[in-house]
Amino acid sequence: MLTIPARSTVRSSPVESNRIILSPIDPADGPELWTAVDNSRWHLERWLPWVPFNNSAEASQRYAEACAQDWDAGRAVRMAIRSKKDRELLGVVGLDSVVHLHRSCELGYWLKREACGNGLMTEAAKACVGFAFDTLAAHRIRCAAATENYASLRVIMRLGFRFEGIARQAEYVGGRWVDHAVFSQLTTDRSSEEAEAS
Repeated sequence: MLTIPARSTVRSSPVESNRIILSPIDPADGPELWTAVDNSRWHLERWLPWVPFNNSAEASQRYAEACAQDWDAGRAVRMAIRSKKDRELLGVVGLDSVVHLHRSCELGYWLKREACGNGLMTEAAKACVGFAFDTLAAHRIRCAAATENYASLRVIMRLGFRFEGIARQAEYVGGRWVDHAVFSQLTTDRSSEEAEAS
């Protein structure tokens, strides 16, 4: 079984890396989430099918509340990515499709437009993957990206995920069907990489 700590525990002691802080999404994050999505709408909606439905401040508020409920119920672990320097909300990284029996989940993420291009997404996703394996005791993490979403594919490759195959026409987004490149990482992959490095 996965071990998901209480939201309050992680909010009081968030996941940190060099430049960012990851903290469980809380209902209080709703307004900032709305601003981040709305100001980056054209940048996000090409690859993320939920963006057109996040069309009001109320929708973002409902999303923030659902994130808190999903965490508390053990269904998903979604965290706000914040700048360590000024605590600005930069995006979201999370673990969805949580299956406790198989100790598996699926990595997902997005950044607002102006935060892209300087490695922050790789840094945040790496911290989230570490949290999944080291804190949640995950065994397998799946990650997928559209085959033409080169920025996201680069993040996945930098994290050391292994390619598994192509899911044809996996999503209908931006008025067209997109194929997904599917990747995974196992806790045993990390162990073997560490052994090779030593």
